[in-house]
Amino acid sequence: MPESRPQVLFVCVHNAGRSQMAAGFLADLAGDAVEVRSAGSMPAEQINPIAVQAMAEVGIDLRSEVPKVLTDQAVEESDVVITMGCGDTCPYFPGKRYEDWKLDDPAGQGIDAVRPIRDGIRNRVRLLLDELGVDPVGPAHP
Repeated sequence: MPESRPQVLFVCVHNAGRSQMAAGFLADLAGDAVEVRSAGSMPAEQINPIAVQAMAEVGIDLRSEVPKVLTDQAVEESDVVITMGCGDTCPYFPGKRYEDWKLDDPAGQGIDAVRPIRDGIRNRVRLLLDELGVDPVGPAHP
């Protein structure tokens, strides 16, 4: 059976905060309707524990996720590539939809600063689902 689900790749430098939170929300809200990937141009050793905590507060568990390196193949296989501060390090392939989400970096921030970043990501992911024509199937966490 051919792949007909939209494929979305979230990219940030360290793949430890913003891109992981976005991937977590999209996977939760879209279920199997969207293929979700995340990667970083210079991946960290582990996910930001404050990002993990912020996501746990809304019922999404990122503890088993690990930062992954950005590859040309991941970009090439994706329909939508959403960057979050990786700048020119993200490879460009014609025919792909690219968006750059301007979001504060949660690195080094406390939980009170990360919560609004998390909530902004959730809102953007919901808009993305709408643009892709995918109805949310997961719990639309408050």
